[in-house]
Amino acid sequence: MVPVMSDTELWNAVLSRDPELAGAFVYGVRSTGIYCRAGCPARRPHRKNVEFFAVPAAAERGGYRPCLRCRPREAVHRHPQVALVEQTCRLLQAANGDRLTLDALGAQVGASPGHLQRTFKRLTGVSPRAYADALRRERLRDALREGESVSRAIYGAGYGSPSRVYENRSGSMAMTPATYRKGGEGVRMAFVTARSPLGRVLVASTERGVCFVSLGDSDRELLTALEAEFPEAERLRGGRELQSVVEEVVRRTSGKAPSRELALDIQATAFQRRVWEELRRIPTGDTVSYAGIAKRIGAPRAVRAVANACARNNVAVIIPCHRVLRSDGALGGYRWGPKRKQKLLRSERGES
Repeated sequence: MVPVMSDTELWNAVLSRDPELAGAFVYGVRSTGIYCRAGCPARRPHRKNVEFFAVPAAAERGGYRPCLRCRPREAVHRHPQVALVEQTCRLLQAANGDRLTLDALGAQVGASPGHLQRTFKRLTGVSPRAYADALRRERLRDALREGESVSRAIYGAGYGSPSRVYENRSGSMAMTPATYRKGGEGVRMAFVTARSPLGRVLVASTERGVCFVSLGDSDRELLTALEAEFPEAERLRGGRELQSVVEEVVRRTSGKAPSRELALDIQATAFQRRVWEELRRIPTGDTVSYAGIAKRIGAPRAVRAVANACARNNVAVIIPCHRVLRSDGALGGYRWGPKRKQKLLRSERGES
């Protein structure tokens, strides 16, 4: 087993540049977006800017880039389980989208499928299959944003057929190849603006579901935000077809519990989907810390990644990122402003 170390012990190893632990873990620096190993000779960061990860793959999933000075990917891992996970990650990355079964992976790394599955998920927070799926989605998104046709991007990313793209849709979170295109090229969406207890609200929807919900002080501000998010999409002002959807969104801005489910057509990585699904499980009136969400999804060290997932939420109040607070109880950030977050939480709690 990889030894369990407290954050204090991990931080002390960073301060001392302990060579015995150089390959046992990595740490990310929020202020630079870079992650290093314990023995990195670079200037020591401030403790408040540091978070720890068991393996480089977990740090990269949290949005960090490897340090060019200490090269944490190349560190000699002294713990066999860490080396096992890193080797598996390299195999999945080198597969270039081809599907590798647990049996095939286990045979290549010298571990039983069950042991590999448990170890990989414990150290990275996701299964090997979910990690591979995320890599494929990233390749698909990048190819489409670079101008590739949908069919070429799908097969180039490693999907055996277009239908494979839709296999892992979870719940009502739809995802189409077209929505990966740069700026929403080829996407037709209708939008409506309305008054709400939190100011003006804009709701936009494709034929598959709601793709954008934004809060602001004026319609001009909201329309600018929609255009910035989907500059190449065909954006049309909607009418009666969106009335029930808008009424449900406005209902939620007043602090009331959902009265119906709303289909979504939004882009999400595997990690973002797990975070957003967990947010939707938080009852109206309750709150959870960023660290609490990270623990619930099985990735306790991915607090920063959870915060990033909340910040990338494009559908205000439908995915209730406003119910996530800092560990000290402070509001934390909110894409649509802390005053709206505070007012919405008070309304959901029945406070005046």
